[in-house]
Amino acid sequence: MHDELIAQAQAWLTEDPDPDTRTELARLIDAQDHTELAARFTGTLQFGTAGLRGELGAGPMRMNRSVVIRAAAGLAAYLRKQGHDDGLVVVGYDARHKSHDFALDTAAVMTGAGLRAAVLPRPLPTPVLAFAIRHLGAVAGLEVTASHNPPRDNGYKVYLGDGSQIVPPADADIAAEIAAVPSLTTVPRPTHGWDTLDDSVLDAYLTRTDAVLAKDSPRTARTVYTAMHGVGKDVLLAAFARAGFPAPALVTEQADPHPDFPTVAFPNPEEPGAMDLAFATARETAPDLIIANDPDADRCAVAVQDDNSDSDWRMLRGDEVGALLAAHLVHRGATGTFAESIVSSSLLGRIAEKAGLPHVETLTGFKWIARAEGLRYGYEEALGYCVDPDGVRDKDGITAALLITELASRLKSEGRTLLDLLDDLAVEHGLHATDQLSVRVEDLSLIAAAMHRLREQPPTQLAGLPITRTDDLTQGTEGLPPTDGLRYTLDGARVIVRPSGTEPKLKCYLEVVIPVASHTDLPTARAKATALLESIKRDLSTAAGI
Repeated sequence: MHDELIAQAQAWLTEDPDPDTRTELARLIDAQDHTELAARFTGTLQFGTAGLRGELGAGPMRMNRSVVIRAAAGLAAYLRKQGHDDGLVVVGYDARHKSHDFALDTAAVMTGAGLRAAVLPRPLPTPVLAFAIRHLGAVAGLEVTASHNPPRDNGYKVYLGDGSQIVPPADADIAAEIAAVPSLTTVPRPTHGWDTLDDSVLDAYLTRTDAVLAKDSPRTARTVYTAMHGVGKDVLLAAFARAGFPAPALVTEQADPHPDFPTVAFPNPEEPGAMDLAFATARETAPDLIIANDPDADRCAVAVQDDNSDSDWRMLRGDEVGALLAAHLVHRGATGTFAESIVSSSLLGRIAEKAGLPHVETLTGFKWIARAEGLRYGYEEALGYCVDPDGVRDKDGITAALLITELASRLKSEGRTLLDLLDDLAVEHGLHATDQLSVRVEDLSLIAAAMHRLREQPPTQLAGLPITRTDDLTQGTEGLPPTDGLRYTLDGARVIVRPSGTEPKLKCYLEVVIPVASHTDLPTARAKATALLESIKRDLSTAAGI
């Protein structure tokens, strides 16, 4: 076993084009570190609908140039089999460690395969790449990013020519082509031949952001903005300047790209502590709201001042922002389909129904939401919002920031706030309170064990509420494709349990709906909802053994 590991590592070492990972791997081989070698060589990173994502390092179970070259070669072979022999592939990248190297390797592989490749001019938000695919008439696009994952990770997100992320069966077909690459020595990688784009694509994207806002709408809301050490700052500032909003006050410690994300353990606005510096800046500048992007700026977080909360500023949940944006679009007379993933709040359906608009639920991920027929607006509770599907058919944290700031400006002109509108929605449609039980693991088998336990010993009630229906999502349901997950319907509540597709987490999405007769009933309704959600979390944790 140990001899086989060493042989695998030595074979990998002979092909590795990166001096950094060659040095790393040679050190492990010399030290006969069988534990670490096994972690890197027992299997391969799996290519799926999220592309690739994993920890940087040497070996097939890590993100590195060898893995990226194989992935690019597999994608190129897939595209050629689809008849795109000389099609254009656009490549974007963020500011993480190795992102630029991975982008250039991808461009080289595409060029060597006879395709045309174009690389964005510098680290830019993922929505710019998604926009560029359709704008340039590309057959595919790739963004090198690990989004909001920890600093040690990187990733590889694949889009096809419609500007949407890949879905089955394309993911399996591409994975098969990757597996068929016999050796890196068989992959042509010229040193030139691809284009490096200028700022014209970015300018076109920024021009497109103008379409998000209503003509002559108020533009007075003042914001604090954090880029979370990512690539969003310059693009967001340019978009806000074009729109005529006041220039955001920057969280300077997090404004510029930094691959080590020094001020946060996880560069995700949802993680505890990630927004602390933004809150501190807000206390100094007294804005109307706080805007945060994740590192590749495809997600948008919003925080507001709330005198009724434990702290003076609090994050709005993704479901709250999703409902606010929907209500704003309805107020503006939007038409078309409102779409959300099944883990998001049912409030969107109530808003759409009241407005007489089509509403659909999809599987988790914008790869599904973006494909809703007649899409006008789509959102997911994990801070993802598609507010201009004709421009970017994916979540876009820049245009979402513009739209929520327009809404805050309109409400400000009326002497109201985002919280006032949330209260109105609760009275009109019932209080839809959501929460999440999320468990991060080192050992992925713990997630599989939890899902097995829930299937073999299913709970019959949670928080004293009987479970009236259980859907095993692996069987497919209500026209949705199969996926690994469980959905529990309770009297006035709903729970969905699923493994994360991008992180080593088991995620449980909770919602309770409390009828509200008037604004004076809201404090009691919120207290009841909070108690129910906490009780559901406790019971669910016990049932899953997590």
